[in-house]
Amino acid sequence: MTDATLSETDTDSSPAAAGEQPDHSSRNRLVINLMLVATFVVFLNETIIGVAIPQLMVALDIQESTAQWLSTAFMLTMAVVIPTTGFLMQRLNTRTVFILAMSLFSAGTAIAAIAPGFEILLAGRIVQASGTAIMMPLLMTTVMTLVPPHARGKTMGNISIVMSVAPALGPAIGGFIVQNLEWRFIFILVLPIAIVALVLGAARVQNVTEPRKVPLDSLSVVLSALAFGGLIFGLSSLGESAAGHAVLAPWIPLTVGGVSLVAFVLRQLQLQRGERAFLDLRTFTSRGFTLSIVLMVIMMGSLFGTIIILPIYTQDVLGLDPVLSGLILVPGSLMMGLAGPFIGRLYDKVGPRPLIVPGAITVSAALWAMTFYGEGTPWGLVLALHIVLCVGLALMFTPLFTTSLGSLKPHLYSHGSATIGTVQQLAGAAGTALFIALLTIGKVSAAAEGAGAVTALANGIHTAFMAGAFISLLAIVAAFFVPKPASEFSPQHELAAQEAH
Repeated sequence: MTDATLSETDTDSSPAAAGEQPDHSSRNRLVINLMLVATFVVFLNETIIGVAIPQLMVALDIQESTAQWLSTAFMLTMAVVIPTTGFLMQRLNTRTVFILAMSLFSAGTAIAAIAPGFEILLAGRIVQASGTAIMMPLLMTTVMTLVPPHARGKTMGNISIVMSVAPALGPAIGGFIVQNLEWRFIFILVLPIAIVALVLGAARVQNVTEPRKVPLDSLSVVLSALAFGGLIFGLSSLGESAAGHAVLAPWIPLTVGGVSLVAFVLRQLQLQRGERAFLDLRTFTSRGFTLSIVLMVIMMGSLFGTIIILPIYTQDVLGLDPVLSGLILVPGSLMMGLAGPFIGRLYDKVGPRPLIVPGAITVSAALWAMTFYGEGTPWGLVLALHIVLCVGLALMFTPLFTTSLGSLKPHLYSHGSATIGTVQQLAGAAGTALFIALLTIGKVSAAAEGAGAVTALANGIHTAFMAGAFISLLAIVAAFFVPKPASEFSPQHELAAQEAH
């Protein structure tokens, strides 16, 4: 991000530039809205396959521990690719990065649509994820560049509509498709929407940042892939090992991932001395950013673990059909999205802590209640608790995204966006892998004691939710320490920054 870009953005919001403001304001709104449309498409895709997992297990003759890779590999790929977005957004124009993201996503969707079996389907999901990985940091960095601090909460609230409504519609659409059509129509129906978004964006997205030459450290890319890949593969292998299907002993990829992560961090610390870091870790010198990241890890892990567990529970334990199973997830997710702008406006007035603390308590309460799920639990209670969970998440996500990036200096926005995206997807993948691993372990343990198939599965689901409930207690403690970003809530600070430019 260049000084020229920052100066132009500040000028857009200052009275002195009244003559230029209308043109820039229209351009900025158009760019953000087009990116929101594209982000809606890719987020819809991320959850549309979740409710279809039980049908895919039958159609492709695979186990839960294998099927979960359709979600885990997607998030793992994002965790590996997202760190490169800091480089891409500095090196390439906004429009070029957008076209790259949507082209990859469309290509991956086409591959998945014609996949003859699990391996090709998994490959398509990985290509899809490569495009998705670029889109979200691009949107976040663009918003931080174009939107003045006093309005960021409201804008992030609008983004949360897309981040929540799209995943909410995904399970319902996926459930309808698998009940009435072949599973591959999940991708066939998304493909034309993705292509339209690509064509529209290619024609209308304008460049809002100035590219500059920055080096790409190949060693950092390799270490990043080994670190995040090893950790997620190891976590996933825990479930496969319990079911007797693991290719490697879990400790091997976990060790490789852990060692590579340490080497990756040391490499970045070395490179950032000369302003050449692949992922600048000086973002973590901000307490607001660091605590927000910790809370995001806990919340995203719980969210994605719950999303993949609930369809298995409602279909294979409660016996609900795929459509109803998907619809159960819709009200809560819609509420989370529709509450976004309201929570964003509250954030602009009161800051993060009055929202994050009750949010963390609500999420924890919902997860603890879910530990009581059994074979006779009414589906209405599952619906109600999912709504409670989503209300808690709504109180947290908008403030956390805004606080984390708002706590950074402008030249670290792209690195902050890349870090958030990486950690968010890594946490989601870890949560998915952990919940499935614990489900498998609990199911195998109960089956070994003579329990029936349904009872054993219910026991495994109880084990998974119990772990999520205990982890959520950490979020409650951390929530009390999230600070209010001074740059966003101090008018004098903001005025001084504008005058400096």
